[in-house]
Amino acid sequence: MENPPVSAPLTLHLYCRIDVVITDAHALTDGAVAELHAADVDWSKEDDDLQAATAELRGSVAFSLGAVADVGRLVDGVPGVEFRGGVCWAEPGPPRETFAPAGQQEGRQQP
Repeated sequence: MENPPVSAPLTLHLYCRIDVVITDAHALTDGAVAELHAADVDWSKEDDDLQAATAELRGSVAFSLGAVADVGRLVDGVPGVEFRGGVCWAEPGPPRETFAPAGQQEGRQQP
C-alpha cells in the first residue's frame, strides 16, 4: 500500500549507509565515554558494568562511533513520523557487499 489512508499508521524500514572520516579518535572515544557516563543505565540489568563498557569504548573507535550515532534524530521534527527504534553500528574497512554503493559491489559493473 503506497499511500495508506491518513488515519492508518504505516511502519516502514529506513536503511541508511553513512560514510564518516574520523580525524580525532581520542575526541570521539572521550565523547562516547562521556555520553555513557551521563546515560541513565541500570547496570544491574546489563551483561557488563560501567567500567567494562567504558573499556570497550576506549578500545574501539568503531564501537565509540556506533555508540554516539543517534539514528533516532533522523526524523526529529518531521510531522507525522514517530521513531520507534533502530540500530546503528560502525565497522572498519570496505563496506559490506549488501551496503556498497552501486558499482562497488562485487560482480557489478558501474552504469
